[in-house]
Amino acid sequence: MKNQCSVCFRHCSPVEGETGFCRARTMKDGKMICTNYGKLTAVALDPIEKKPLRRFYPGSMILSVGSYGCNLHCPFCQNNEISMITPQEAKTRFVTPQELAGLALELRDRNNIGIAFTYNEALIGYEYVRDTARLVHKNGMKNVIVTNGTASLEVLEELKPYIDAMNIDLKSFRSDYYRDVLGGDLAMTKAFIAEAARFCHIEITTLIVPGENDTEEEIRAITSWIASLKNGKGHDIPLHITRFFPRYQMTDRPATEISKIYRLLSIAREKLDYVFPGNC
Repeated sequence: MKNQCSVCFRHCSPVEGETGFCRARTMKDGKMICTNYGKLTAVALDPIEKKPLRRFYPGSMILSVGSYGCNLHCPFCQNNEISMITPQEAKTRFVTPQELAGLALELRDRNNIGIAFTYNEALIGYEYVRDTARLVHKNGMKNVIVTNGTASLEVLEELKPYIDAMNIDLKSFRSDYYRDVLGGDLAMTKAFIAEAARFCHIEITTLIVPGENDTEEEIRAITSWIASLKNGKGHDIPLHITRFFPRYQMTDRPATEISKIYRLLSIAREKLDYVFPGNC
């Protein structure tokens, strides 16, 4: 449909001057444009393991940047201060792709391998990711995306030549959980993961929320599906099983029991070669 955003399943079509659900794409002159382009809310040099990536240049550092906005509404979001705010509320600093790629290069002597687009949902501003990542590659450095995976394959196709690794959330294996709790789309996320696995290093994160997605049956479903990727060789895709803490709008339950995380780890290892605990 004309005048409709094609980044994710929502297909927002706001009136002129208004933003879509993600708060980072706006209707201007009858077209949806990225309005958080280059507007950074967070910049930090992080260990690669914080992304989390455990099997991609372990022991290295990576320049990590984020903007504002997200196309999901997870009630337990740990970065809600930037992902859930409006453009008017965001405290940003404008950094061009050239400036950011240059900063990454300057930090090479501090063991920096490139740039990670993270903190908020990077793909709602994929144009900035694409333009910056292209320059980073020209400098011989790496590009990482940390994402909820709720984006179209057309977006992924534009980024494909420039992305070296991703950590992608697979928050559940139930469509109702994605729809009712997160405001998301499981089918789109699965398609995104399956395609990303074909061209770059990926690792997957599942946050275990007590009473929501913490059953052994669901972990078995998740790990069986991951193992089936890449023509049945997905057993070597790392999975991070991560502990929930009460945050944002979900403070009605305690943190996930550590014993539960380790039980689910043991189940995941029945199908996958690399399984790691998170937040424990």
